[in-house]
Amino acid sequence: MKRSVMPAGLVALSMIATLVVGWQVHAETNRVTFPEIDKLVHYTTVRRGNVTEHIMTTPEAMQAIKANRPVAAGTHFVLVDHRDGKVFRYFVMEKGDSWGADYAAGRRTGDWQFQWFWPDRSVNLNENTARCQSCHGSQSAGEYLFTGNRIPRFDGKPVE
Repeated sequence: MKRSVMPAGLVALSMIATLVVGWQVHAETNRVTFPEIDKLVHYTTVRRGNVTEHIMTTPEAMQAIKANRPVAAGTHFVLVDHRDGKVFRYFVMEKGDSWGADYAAGRRTGDWQFQWFWPDRSVNLNENTARCQSCHGSQSAGEYLFTGNRIPRFDGKPVE
């Protein structure tokens, strides 16, 4: 009986692929809740290829940002990710009193936490919320928002 032997390089690549596939970071459950979306204001739209993102928040959060005041605990920002004309998923940021303490200092984004939700509004644990914190951490000067600078330009029609 003849045995086949894989070259050492192929064995190494196979081992690395197994580690990469086996090592996936998924979102953890946290304190973020899905908001009453019909009470939020759609203030901006972002388009990325075939993805259209409608971003919304409360009128109170918009007033706070316009007045350069902190956004209140209990505030939600929601990104509705549309693909092929349908809701693909929701990305929700929620701020809570002392919520930053739930994470190590290097991972904190003030008192904001992040969660992904499926179109049926159940928690999507296939997404990596640590990645969200990593990106949004660069926006500490503006309530950890990438689109907060669009709020002062909102005049009833979403800013693109």
